[in-house]
Amino acid sequence: MRRAPAVVVLGSAVALTIYSLAQADKPPLRFEWKSIDKKYWQIVTPPGEAPEVTDAREGNRGACGAGMVEITGKMRVSYMGDFIQQSTCKNWINKDFPERCAEFDRDKWLALTAKLPQKDMHFCIDRFEYPNRKGEYPLIMVDWNEAEKMCKAQNRRLCNEDEWTFACEGEEAMPYPYGYVRDANACLVDKAWRQWEGSWARGRDRDDTMREVDRLWQGVPSGSLPKCKSVFGVYDLVGNVDEWTRSTSPTGNKSIFKGGYWGPVRTRCRPTTRIHGESHVLYQEGFRCCSDLK
Repeated sequence: MRRAPAVVVLGSAVALTIYSLAQADKPPLRFEWKSIDKKYWQIVTPPGEAPEVTDAREGNRGACGAGMVEITGKMRVSYMGDFIQQSTCKNWINKDFPERCAEFDRDKWLALTAKLPQKDMHFCIDRFEYPNRKGEYPLIMVDWNEAEKMCKAQNRRLCNEDEWTFACEGEEAMPYPYGYVRDANACLVDKAWRQWEGSWARGRDRDDTMREVDRLWQGVPSGSLPKCKSVFGVYDLVGNVDEWTRSTSPTGNKSIFKGGYWGPVRTRCRPTTRIHGESHVLYQEGFRCCSDLK
């Protein structure tokens, strides 16, 4: 039998040594990550709580599918709602970016919104960020089109911005999912912003991309902040990761961000970011799904 030349074996050994030395120069990862479909990233954890177990404990699934919350009520409709709400802040922490209000005047807010038109709302929404399991980290680096496809694969759909807002603020249109007084410990919203370094233009499924996501990540597993829950029982709507929704406006981008992430951005139910297109991808972007009641 003819043997392979020794230089080939030596070449493989040298290549392996060079690769090992290159890996040794890199800082250790803070988390263990898994790549999904060579596009998305998620921190590895033991399997989260089964949705049926969560449903039984929370008691608000209603007529919705497993892992969802039934939402019903009347939404106060105003495209100027966020600016009206800001006018009722009675204790500003910071009026400039990142805007922070310690307490809103409930009586003033209810008086200002009493004559606003109301819209009947009745739908289902995921209790947690996708993959919608308590104890698992959100899936990230997902663009708007991909989020739509993943919801569709579950016979659900991407929430529209009104559904998301109403699930967060309730019938009083409260500024925070938990009320009118800001609780810095309720939701994950005040971590320092960190700049992305490098590019994933050659692909999201790369070691250097994963390492940069690891460096920047400051989120927590879904459902791990018990006070970050709306009056309907939906978790983590504010903070943790940005959530894609579908615009209800006839003009502009279809792709709308709600909720903000761990950094100093949107920290209330009403504000939106409308400037990013459907192919936009970044390290803190996730989503949750909605569905119609059948």
